[in-house]
Amino acid sequence: MTLNTMLHTLWTLAENDTTPLRRLRFSNTGLSLPSIFHVGPIACATIGAQALMAAEIWRLRTGREQDVRVDQRHALAQFRSERYLLVDGKPAPDPWSPIAGYYQAGDGRWIQLHTNFAHHHNGVLKVLQCADSRVAVAAAIKDWKAEELDARLAQEGLCAAMIRSPQEWQAHPQAAAIASLPLFDIERVSDTAPLPLPADHQGRPLGGLRVLDLSRVIAAPVGARTLAQHGADVLAISAAHLPNIPALVIDTGRGKRPAQLDLRQESERERLRALIRGADIFIHAYRPGSLEARGFSTAELQALKPGLIEVCLSAYSHAGPWAQRRGFDSLVQSASGIAWAEGQAQNLAQPGKLPCQALDHASGYIAALGAMAALKRRAVAGGGWRVRLSLAQTGAWLQAMGTVDGGLAQPELGAEEVAAWRSETDSPFGRINAISPAEEMTDTPPYFALPPSPLDAYQASWL
Repeated sequence: MTLNTMLHTLWTLAENDTTPLRRLRFSNTGLSLPSIFHVGPIACATIGAQALMAAEIWRLRTGREQDVRVDQRHALAQFRSERYLLVDGKPAPDPWSPIAGYYQAGDGRWIQLHTNFAHHHNGVLKVLQCADSRVAVAAAIKDWKAEELDARLAQEGLCAAMIRSPQEWQAHPQAAAIASLPLFDIERVSDTAPLPLPADHQGRPLGGLRVLDLSRVIAAPVGARTLAQHGADVLAISAAHLPNIPALVIDTGRGKRPAQLDLRQESERERLRALIRGADIFIHAYRPGSLEARGFSTAELQALKPGLIEVCLSAYSHAGPWAQRRGFDSLVQSASGIAWAEGQAQNLAQPGKLPCQALDHASGYIAALGAMAALKRRAVAGGGWRVRLSLAQTGAWLQAMGTVDGGLAQPELGAEEVAAWRSETDSPFGRINAISPAEEMTDTPPYFALPPSPLDAYQASWL
């Protein structure tokens, strides 16, 4: 079964002992979402694996085992958590820019624009030298070959991807660069004595542990949110000058304490160094090399906090010619052949897409899994650890599982079905109604101790 194969891959990359897998059960595995790809199994496997690792941390702290259960349909709702968010009973505004999406270039090839941030939106219009309307953008793109526009937009630091078939992507140098990489890696990057888990007065797997979250949008924020739902103190650092998407701030901000620093200033970088000295886990989603340029390389992080666990999540990985390329889930789908394959299967006139941001959410849960596995290694064997993964590696893993016969006939999630997994809380934004964690844990059920808050709601300091 694909689900078992995925689970085994995740677990054996994270943990040598497969004995705990007997304590993980799944339900509703015959029901997925309309797609030719295995979106149900990837949701179930990634959520289940990280939950089981949280249970392992609990066993390490208390000596007590617990059982974990994941319903596949609930897991799929969690993979769409941003879509189901309600604030005071109303859906969050659509985050997609009016000019974002698929366009056909002059050579007949398709390209996707990702313009949800204002500077990306304006940058595309500047390159195309056209008015700010979908009609004008479509007309301007007709003057370009898709591959040339793709390269030009990337050169300008903008976000786009030419639609490639799976075969074209396999022939691409970036696909070759990640082909030899595992789904994710956990590397020992410094030698320290074992660090026992801190005192926990909460009765939760990650109680007493500190997580520094420097990320935006979906993937890495989901990873940090997952650690928060298991009891970690997550300090989410953003900056006032950086753009964000309000619905995602709310959805991925559950359980976190958000604060702001401006890393362009040395005084603010020094404040970040102080936070790193007190952190156990540092999650970031900057492009490879970006934090190094600010003085936060892996070696410098370990010097600040020997034994720190660093989790690095990128779009196209740390290797290959596209390591510095900006990207998002949908762009990786477009570049790697997923969008092409979905469009072909649905007989669409344009590319298709997965029924959820599966690469984002899966990568987030894998990041949490890797962080907790490294935490266990540090407690048992010592050392500082670095976890690395990317949306492109997650996408390649999903594609490697093959396609699903009849997958497009799978049922959509209905409102009544989703209602069973909703939870409500008051917040500074209003009454929040959102999808609750999908895993059921017999001893330590996951929950968010804090509601989402504005990005400047807290001081940049540890409790």
